[in-house]
Amino acid sequence: MSDRIERPWALMRHHAGWADVFHIESESADSITGFYPDRETVGPPVNYSVRAVLARFPTMEAARAARDGAVLEWRKHDEGVREAETRLRDAEKAREEAWLGCLRDHANGG
Repeated sequence: MSDRIERPWALMRHHAGWADVFHIESESADSITGFYPDRETVGPPVNYSVRAVLARFPTMEAARAARDGAVLEWRKHDEGVREAETRLRDAEKAREEAWLGCLRDHANGG
């Protein structure tokens, strides 16, 4: 039996729209252990649940290329998100104004 991991490079969610490249040194059925090669200081290996892995790749280059392509895809939706956030703020303002109006109407005997 080989200890070689076929796809030892993973992308781990860092925050919305970004994933960090992670090197898997060992794994079990429910956890992985490894390190982040792009971080300034590589400390002791860290452990995560296998559920933390977004995707796995055979090489660091493949993981980085996938991450970069996914960032470009994420950015395609930026304007739509900004527009939706503006509509949400406008709807929340209208709700707040309606609520305050209702309270004032009741306070004035309405």
